[in-house]
Amino acid sequence: MTTPSLASGKGHRDENFPVASALIAKRHRPVVMAFYRVARMSDDIADHATAPPQTKLDQLAAIERGLTGAAMTVPEAVALRNVLSERGISPQHALDLLTAFRRDVTQSRYADWADLMDYCRYSAAPVGRFMLDVHGEATTTWPASDALCAALQVINHLQDCGKDYRQIDRVYLPADALEAADVEVSALGEGAASPALRGVIGDLARRTAVLLHEARPLAGQVRDRRLSLEIGVIHRLAVSLNARLTTRDPLSEPVRHRPWEAMGGVLLGVGDAIAARLRARQNCRAAA
Repeated sequence: MTTPSLASGKGHRDENFPVASALIAKRHRPVVMAFYRVARMSDDIADHATAPPQTKLDQLAAIERGLTGAAMTVPEAVALRNVLSERGISPQHALDLLTAFRRDVTQSRYADWADLMDYCRYSAAPVGRFMLDVHGEATTTWPASDALCAALQVINHLQDCGKDYRQIDRVYLPADALEAADVEVSALGEGAASPALRGVIGDLARRTAVLLHEARPLAGQVRDRRLSLEIGVIHRLAVSLNARLTTRDPLSEPVRHRPWEAMGGVLLGVGDAIAARLRARQNCRAAA
């Protein structure tokens, strides 16, 4: 189990996007929270600023053993394994996340967009795929879900690019993008972003907008109505945050939603999901 010195104290209500919100059916929330607790624990381990890398890798390995049933030393991992087994769901999505967290321990720079997207394949896509599996959705929904989850991950990277560099010397902004703009990595440690760095962040946000466009059909693809609404809300909030990153400086100001802005995003996202479901039904009737 994560030692107190490696636990951040962060909970599901502190995340940038909803986790097991009231939109998710009550019967699904326990398994979602069990997955979240393992992910949060693993993230805390990987992101700890002073713990030795081998200590981090050893603790992540202990979590993996709990997920696979090889050991019972991490209660959170064992609890997730048990609840997944009860539902007939593979622990592979959680194991994929551990691949990303190990990478966080051993890799602090990303060469290009493709390199970053490969990281997102393990750090973000498994979360969406897990949620879809919990709700019994078809694997045909995975591509749009992968795009949404990758977009959420990149948005988080852009929001926290200064903090990640200053606190743990980790840079997710692709090296080739920084080099093309003649921006040194050390610029991320400044109190405000230079025009060149602002340009890099804006360009990455525009690439992220493409992912969000690819993810737009997802709310209409899933069969579960409540999950569809949650997806609509998350997508709407992500679009809004990503748009802000094209014009705001995350080094000098938090790029977040105020409570009333988030509530507006929730309402608009619900409307988006309803519209997407109606379009999907119309397309099915037209194809019949």
